[in-house]
Amino acid sequence: MITFHVITLFPESLESYLGASIVRRAQERGQIAVKAYNPRDFAVPKKRGAKLTYADRRVDDRPYGGGPGMVMEALPVIKAIEKAIGRKKAKIIFFNPGGKQFTTAVADKLKTAKDIVLVSGRYEGIDARVKKAFPMMDISIGEYTLTGGELPAMVLIDAITRRLPGVLGDDLSIEESRISSHDVYTRPESFKYKGKTYKVPKILLGGHHEKIDEWKQSGKKRP
Repeated sequence: MITFHVITLFPESLESYLGASIVRRAQERGQIAVKAYNPRDFAVPKKRGAKLTYADRRVDDRPYGGGPGMVMEALPVIKAIEKAIGRKKAKIIFFNPGGKQFTTAVADKLKTAKDIVLVSGRYEGIDARVKKAFPMMDISIGEYTLTGGELPAMVLIDAITRRLPGVLGDDLSIEESRISSHDVYTRPESFKYKGKTYKVPKILLGGHHEKIDEWKQSGKKRP
C-alpha cells in the first residue's frame, strides 16, 4: 500500500476528487491511503505560553527582496512534513514550475514507494529553505502556473494509483502497457447530428488486428 501525505493549507480542496471513482475505490480496498497535514496546525504563538490566536495561525509573510504576494513560511511546513514521515523513509515531492517534468516514467518509479509526501504551496510559493531540511524532488506537471499545489498533488496521486496492480481491475487498461490510440470509439457505428453523419473509422470494423494496431500507432504520431 502507498500512503500519500499531502501538505496543504486547504485539505478540503482534495475531498471531491479523492472521494470519487477509481481513487476512492483504491482507498476502500486498502491499496492506497491519503492523509492531509495543514501547516497552520503547526504554527506556534509569537509569545511563549500565550494562547494561539488567529494571527498566529497565519503562515505566510512578505518575500525578502521585494515583489508581490506572500510566501509560505518554512518552519510550519517543515513541522508538517516531519509529522507526516515520522521515522518512515519517504519520497518527498516539492511542486515547482521549474522542476523535473512529471511523466509516466516518473510515476513508475514512484509507485514502488511506501510513503510519498506531496508539498503543496500557495500564494507566491514556499520558503525554499524547506528543501534544505529534507531531501526532495522538484516536480512540475506542466509549463504553466496554478493557484496552488493541490491539483498537481491529485494528478500524481491519480497517475501513480492507476499504475498499481489490481487498481484498474484489468491491468491492460493501463494505456502505456498496450497498443492504444488517443482516439477511441464505441457504439453506435454511426449517428446523425444536425444533418451530418458521424461514422466509426472503417479500419476498426474489419477485424484485421495487425492493421488496427498500425492505425492506433499512427494515431499517436499525429500532432
